[in-house]
Amino acid sequence: MDQVEVVVAHSQRATLRVGDRFLKVDGDPAHAGVEVRAMTMAPVPTPAILWHEPPVLAIAAVPGTALGVLGRPSPASAAAWAATGAAVRRLHDAPPPPWRGRGLDDVAAELDRECAWLLDNAVLPAEVIRRNREIAEAALRPWRSVFVHGDLQITHVFVDGDEVTGIIDWSEAAPGDAMFDLATLTLGHEERLDDLLAGYGPGADRDVIRAWWSLRSLVASRWLIEHGFDPDAPGCEFDVLRARMREP
Repeated sequence: MDQVEVVVAHSQRATLRVGDRFLKVDGDPAHAGVEVRAMTMAPVPTPAILWHEPPVLAIAAVPGTALGVLGRPSPASAAAWAATGAAVRRLHDAPPPPWRGRGLDDVAAELDRECAWLLDNAVLPAEVIRRNREIAEAALRPWRSVFVHGDLQITHVFVDGDEVTGIIDWSEAAPGDAMFDLATLTLGHEERLDDLLAGYGPGADRDVIRAWWSLRSLVASRWLIEHGFDPDAPGCEFDVLRARMREP
């Protein structure tokens, strides 16, 4: 019998690996519903859906290895990053999904709320929070909604050599800002942005991507802390925020 590996577990969801299968258990069945629908619509490689019996979704493992992990240099080639950019562009060029995504007002309200919490709890120096809040303003502008993955972390893209073999974890997919996906993918790996955009093509706004690095790190930090993760680990969210202080 295959051993059971706990891939991730917290109060909202857990993912288990059993052989070449993943079992995703979510307290909110809507997440799996979105994931299933998004994977059937996305014009990029996604895991095969084996079965779905709420609250459990079973998917097949995708071949290859993750593009990298947060806090360590990505071992993937420049060509693999460019192929990833091309895959993300295909996604963004596809018709957006029919459900509602987060709007500008939602994002702005979340940013205000999370910055207030960070300041009240003094988890970072106030000047780091305030400077990144200023940088994040560039992301708070009207955008043309596209099909976004919504949680396009570097660990969610799998490659084999220079080919993208699968993109996983689609529960946050929705209409949204293309620059958010590009920023999430390069968070903590800013040095690979040129490689990614070489495949993505025209239309990327580097200032907005930079703003999303700050914004995403600010709004994610409380959730990470409250669910047992460490945003202060090397190369993670707090380091991303501190790095902005060294920029002109």
